Amino acid sequence: MKKLLFILILIIAIALRLFKFGTNPPSLYWDEASLGYNAYLIATSGHDEHGEFLPLSRFIAFGDYKPPGYIYSTVPSILLFGLNEFSVRLPSLIAGFLMIVITYLLVKELFGNEILSLLSSFLLSISPWAIQFSRAAFEANLAAFFNLTGVYLFLIGRKKGWYIIPSVIFFVLSFYTFNANRIIAPLFLLGLVSLYFKDIWSNKKYFLISAVLALILLLPSLNYIRSRESRLRLQEVSIFNNLEPIKLSNQRIGLDADVWWAKIIHNRRILFLSDFLKHYFDNFSGRFLFTHGDVNPRLNAQEMGQLYVWELPFLLVGIYWLIKKKEKALPILSLWMLVVPIPAATARETPHALRILSILPTFQIITAYGLYQLVFNIKKKFLNSSTIGGALRFAQDHPRGVLAASPSRSRLATPGRWPIIAAVICLLLSVNIYYYLHNYYIHYPNSWSGEWQYGYKQMVAEVLSLADNYDQIFVTDALGRPYIYFAFYGKYPYDDFQKGRKASRDWFGFWNVEALGKIQFSLNKLRKAEGRILLVTTPGNLPGNFRLINSIKNLSGQDVFSIAEGI
Repeated sequence: MKKLLFILILIIAIALRLFKFGTNPPSLYWDEASLGYNAYLIATSGHDEHGEFLPLSRFIAFGDYKPPGYIYSTVPSILLFGLNEFSVRLPSLIAGFLMIVITYLLVKELFGNEILSLLSSFLLSISPWAIQFSRAAFEANLAAFFNLTGVYLFLIGRKKGWYIIPSVIFFVLSFYTFNANRIIAPLFLLGLVSLYFKDIWSNKKYFLISAVLALILLLPSLNYIRSRESRLRLQEVSIFNNLEPIKLSNQRIGLDADVWWAKIIHNRRILFLSDFLKHYFDNFSGRFLFTHGDVNPRLNAQEMGQLYVWELPFLLVGIYWLIKKKEKALPILSLWMLVVPIPAATARETPHALRILSILPTFQIITAYGLYQLVFNIKKKFLNSSTIGGALRFAQDHPRGVLAASPSRSRLATPGRWPIIAAVICLLLSVNIYYYLHNYYIHYPNSWSGEWQYGYKQMVAEVLSLADNYDQIFVTDALGRPYIYFAFYGKYPYDDFQKGRKASRDWFGFWNVEALGKIQFSLNKLRKAEGRILLVTTPGNLPGNFRLINSIKNLSGQDVFSIAEGI
């Protein structure tokens, strides 16, 4: 029976992740196109778009220096299915599905409870947070799978020492897959070693082998981590690059006449720490988790939290019982939830569902534990009050009032009432789940297609079909990085891309591809252009000497691109 339930959970999980997979999210956003095109070049030539051969530490991409993990994981699917949306998103979908399997195994290892394992994996299978990130090419989702698998194998390694080796490999894979995990992976691994040092040291041979292996695998990343580009990317989002705390510190010290104690209590480091703690706890706010979620529509379906609101009471009950029963899983779950938000807390934008994605499935495990304990304790009290033994004890304590008291006692313990209560609870849960699924699969693609750069694919197809009829083509860059969509949907081979592209790099390290053959990704030279000209611009910006050919709309019916030719 339990095996059938697990199979049913897996069927639900894959159905929720595959349903409308090609149309929701409705299009590729530019990072997905970049991941896919660089994977395509690696698969067909061994080089990335900048001509580097099999990069190991990072891919330059837009100049945002993407970790290599997701790109290399996409190569097999591109070789199998070609360069398309399905191929690019497939690694994330597989990772999201496998997380449910590993969650089942992890909970079984932590608690030794089959029912709790099933509950945890089920909650993850229907989680809005997990579904959102399993259906698009998010590096963080693949990194979360590597992180989860690393934890599970580490726990197995306490008893079977050699499992520590693959555990460390999975943590290293997470390090190479998402930037936040460059901090999460080493901190989490060090924390696990500290928690279970006695067990790990009893298998010191495997521990030392895994430590040496980790150092070897991390060597390719050292030059990048110490590079100017790495520092620039960190400074771009870091709260510690904000000058306001320093200005505020100096202002307060000045108001206190520069006395020695003012330099202590108004120290800029204290202000930075306060800012860090605020950003850290933002990721645990009720508004973020249960009512509103991430404000970025690509990271949340909007109109609800990252978790279902009905999960809140069970989550609180789970925390209470974990502490009360001093479960052996408490230290590792606590470490997990403490470590993961650290890199996100150093960034300016918080809370951030993407940067803390590796916290999954801790919320689901604790919620499942709370639900299990609640049901177990209610059942226990019910049995105590309704069994023959309970009735006999009541009769002994109240020999004269058995007949008078038993009817009310029986009414409270009537078995028929519990199914009704359970049905009401299930109805409320079903309404919340249905609301999310209806919103995500029906309304979300139409309402937020613009956030997924919808229209680029249609525009590129139109332009490439007309390209031979024109001497020059100008495409606006107002919506950001149009070249990557031409490269992706045009399936430009490596040699053609290298010969045709004209690119420049700014001081911050970002690359701007200005042209690809006769296609110009800027309108700066439009006035001086000669010959037959095709223009792609944004609505309302069509010059008077151009005739509109076609308008590209998003799924909300709003114009995205205007395609015109010179008169």
